Amino acid sequence: MAKQSKRFQAAAKKVDPNKKYTVAEAITVLKGLDKAKFDESIEVVVKLGIDPKQSDQVVRGAVALPKGIGKSVRVIAFATGQKAEDAKAAGADAVGGDDLVQKITGGWTDFDVAVAAPDMMRSVGKLGRILGPVGKMPSPKSGTVTENIGQAVKEFKAGKIEFRTDTGGNVHALVGKMSFTPADLQANVEAFIAHIMSVKPASAKGTYLQKAVLSATMSPGIKLAV
Repeated sequence: MAKQSKRFQAAAKKVDPNKKYTVAEAITVLKGLDKAKFDESIEVVVKLGIDPKQSDQVVRGAVALPKGIGKSVRVIAFATGQKAEDAKAAGADAVGGDDLVQKITGGWTDFDVAVAAPDMMRSVGKLGRILGPVGKMPSPKSGTVTENIGQAVKEFKAGKIEFRTDTGGNVHALVGKMSFTPADLQANVEAFIAHIMSVKPASAKGTYLQKAVLSATMSPGIKLAV
C-alpha cells in the first residue's frame, strides 16, 4: 500500500474522524486545507441501506445540480431528422444514427454522456457490451433515452449528472470544484443528497442513508451529518 503523502497527512490532522460535520462545516474544512496545484474536484459518496443484488433496490438516475459541476461535459446524441437538429442546436459534441453506432463499435468512446431518441434504441442496443461496463449506455431511468433530445443535451452539458449504486451500495457523485464558492458547493451537495433521498426504493428496509462523505481529489474524507 502506497504511503500517504505529507500533504495528505497534514490535511488529515485537520479533520476529526469521529465527528460528523454539517455540509457547510465540511466545505469550510475542505477550503481550509492546503491547496493542490490544480483545481481539485469535490466528490460526495453516499452509503445506502439497500441490497444492490436486488434489481428493485438499485438506485440510479440523473440530477441537474443547481450550480453545475465546473467541468466540460462531452455529450453525444443518437438521433435523426429534427431530433438530430435539436441535439446539434443544444451543443451536442457528436450527433448521428447508425453511422455513430458504427463509429463506437469500431472503438471510439471519447465522450462522457450518450443520449438517445427512443426510436434509435434498436440500433443503440447493440452497444450494450461496449457502453454498459463504462456507464455510458443510454437508459430511460437515467434520463438519457428521451423524446426531448435537445433538452437532454442542454441539461447534461450544463452539469446534469448520472449516478448508480455500485456493488457495495454506494453512490459516487462529482458535485463541483474547489474553486466554487462555499455557497455553490453547499447548494450542489444538498441538492444531490435531497435527490438521493427522494428516490428511495420502496422495498428498501431499515436506515436508507447510512453514511455520507465529502472529499476533494487530494483530501481525506469528511463525514457528513445527514
